[in-house]
Amino acid sequence: MKGSTSQLNFEKMNGLIPAVIQDVSTLKVLMVGFMNEEALSKTIDTGKVTFFSRTKNRLWTKGEESGNFLTVVELLADCDDDTILVKADPAGPVCHTGADTCFFEENKGRGIGFITYLQDLIDRRKKEMPENSYTTSLFQKGTAAIAQKVGEEAVETLIGSLTGDNENFIYESADLLYHLIVLLSEKGFRIEDVAEELKKRHK
Repeated sequence: MKGSTSQLNFEKMNGLIPAVIQDVSTLKVLMVGFMNEEALSKTIDTGKVTFFSRTKNRLWTKGEESGNFLTVVELLADCDDDTILVKADPAGPVCHTGADTCFFEENKGRGIGFITYLQDLIDRRKKEMPENSYTTSLFQKGTAAIAQKVGEEAVETLIGSLTGDNENFIYESADLLYHLIVLLSEKGFRIEDVAEELKKRHK
């Protein structure tokens, strides 16, 4: 979990701030609730989104009854420090009606947002270099080894596309994209830089 919330101003709304919950993978807005300082502290400590319920007049952790918890990935304060954006990973439907979101949208985006999340994770691996991490081992081997791995995965993807086994083709494509993102990170770039280049070509 990352983000800075130390400057949040709880005074504007008598001790409460709006909390906008966004799915970190699909980028869909899931719901909006309110937090007081205690709810925010519990959210940070537990990694589960916790609100202050104005109707129950108490803290409540989303999913405490249904099991559909919201696991926090990132917390971001807005420009006025009086609203918080919570990027989270939902364990199931968010709305009490059973809908995916409280805005009655299907939370079935194409998962493109997950690519950015994956890039963030890979960038953190590069910075922190935790032990027993495959990504760490790639960074330790250096650019040439990572580039070679991208080449190997590209060949496997090509072969997979010709065999008629679509499941294997998607599997190998995922391997290729993962290793390409690692190479981009090694070179100081992000997948968004590739998207920007494609955008330029589209124009």
